[in-house]
Amino acid sequence: MTDIRAIADEVLELLVEEDPLGETVQGYPGADARLSDVSEEAQADLKARALQLAQTARDLDTDDWVTQAVAVDQAQGIATRMDSKLIEHAVADLLISPITRLLSLLPLVRPATAEQERNFFTRLSNIPGYLAKSIARHRAGLATGRTPVRTRAEFAISHLDHYLATPAEDPLRNVPVKDTAERDRLLDDLVRPAFAEYRQVLGQEIAPRGRSNDKPGLCWITDGDETYAALARMHTTTDRTPEELHQTGLDLIERLAEEYVEIGSRVFGVRTVAEVHERLKTDPAMRWTSAEELLAGARSAMERAEAAAPDWFGILPSQRCQLQPTPKADEENEAGAYYYPAALDGSRPGIFYANTYKATERDRFVSEAIAFHEAVPGHHFQMTIAQELKDVPQLRGAALINSYIEGWGLYSERLADEMGLYSDDLARLGMLACDSMRAARLVVDTGLHSFGWSRARTVNYLRTNTVMSEVEIQSETDRYIEMPAQALSYMVGRLEIVRLRERARAELGNAFDIKAFHDLVLGSGPLPMAVLDEVVARWTAR
Repeated sequence: MTDIRAIADEVLELLVEEDPLGETVQGYPGADARLSDVSEEAQADLKARALQLAQTARDLDTDDWVTQAVAVDQAQGIATRMDSKLIEHAVADLLISPITRLLSLLPLVRPATAEQERNFFTRLSNIPGYLAKSIARHRAGLATGRTPVRTRAEFAISHLDHYLATPAEDPLRNVPVKDTAERDRLLDDLVRPAFAEYRQVLGQEIAPRGRSNDKPGLCWITDGDETYAALARMHTTTDRTPEELHQTGLDLIERLAEEYVEIGSRVFGVRTVAEVHERLKTDPAMRWTSAEELLAGARSAMERAEAAAPDWFGILPSQRCQLQPTPKADEENEAGAYYYPAALDGSRPGIFYANTYKATERDRFVSEAIAFHEAVPGHHFQMTIAQELKDVPQLRGAALINSYIEGWGLYSERLADEMGLYSDDLARLGMLACDSMRAARLVVDTGLHSFGWSRARTVNYLRTNTVMSEVEIQSETDRYIEMPAQALSYMVGRLEIVRLRERARAELGNAFDIKAFHDLVLGSGPLPMAVLDEVVARWTAR
């Protein structure tokens, strides 16, 4: 008789099949030789199997309703991603584009055994077929009205031009293997010619027919409104409509203005939000003086958080978060900071990467909020504790639920203020700066994909309502264009966690224990918001 744990394992296998490269980097076994099959036929089959598993899980009579709900959510998520057909028109985004996934994720692979090295070589030999199928999907997109934004296609072309012009700098040559001759043969004879062919098709067929920057959102392409609504439900795990999300973002921006003025008047002696924003954007004292100072600031914030954590958490990760500068090969094009979870096999610890590239041009005031979000008590706590859950299917620790994962990260930024972790009011302004970016995402993501905003209107809104640098504004806008709805998950998840916490506090009164609440949220693994709501409701009822 099938039980829910077996179904959860099958769902996890489908997730690995959907993205074997990503799962390899995460440390999941059994996918080391594979790349995703992005053909229409394969994705339709994957969708059908995912929907069948989702229905099987729904129909099962089980006491483990949490695992049941997670299995349904993750299977349904696979179907939603297949239906979105983003592979047809997202040609430059890191998490979707064929070229950036191969050239950014595959170099992270580190073969440790002879078998893993053979698998790596097999994967290299599969790249031409993968790119050929990607070309077929791009052509299918042209035929059905799902075209990329022309400037994003041109960006991808420029990225490929640099890659093809510098064979000695090929990031795939940096993967450490014993048989370097075989690696180089595969790169020179198979991989690089395949990328050249892909670049030719982008340049001659795809980019010339791309959309203008006046029409970058999904609402301008075939089935775009339905696709965006489905992606919004998947990423937020709520039924909030684009209209509701848009208004929530506008309201939050308005409320944040009051906090900016309150704290900014103490720090800068100014009286308006515009003046606070201007000082944060233009004052040279707001930047780091060196890479060493940047890393020291991140390390100090993490250490303060670690020291305070036992007063706020009963469950703690078994290992500390490691701090490292972003690898030299990636620093120029990588985000300002990010967290990379520990490998499941223990071969790599959880790492908080802080980007020291052009450190003197980077904002110091946001660094503490980012450290609390990405490392402690943010993603490092959440992901490590999820990996270490006992007596639950592996899916419960590995589920990709953005509203929970990113919602916890953003919740951690405000929690750090309650914990007294920010070193001064300037760092608290950094917390507000991060808040306003996530609130603005609700406005501009829905603006782009539901309300037909142009790229220029999006950029202007971010310039006016956030303290992001111009480089960040441009790159973030491109991210929202090619990765619809993902940016909604941060603030929606944070708002839901705060709502559930305040409801529990109201119901329990003096019996409310913040440590127990945090242990409940983190000790259940990633959950859809409705499931987390029910988990908290049953906890308060007990």
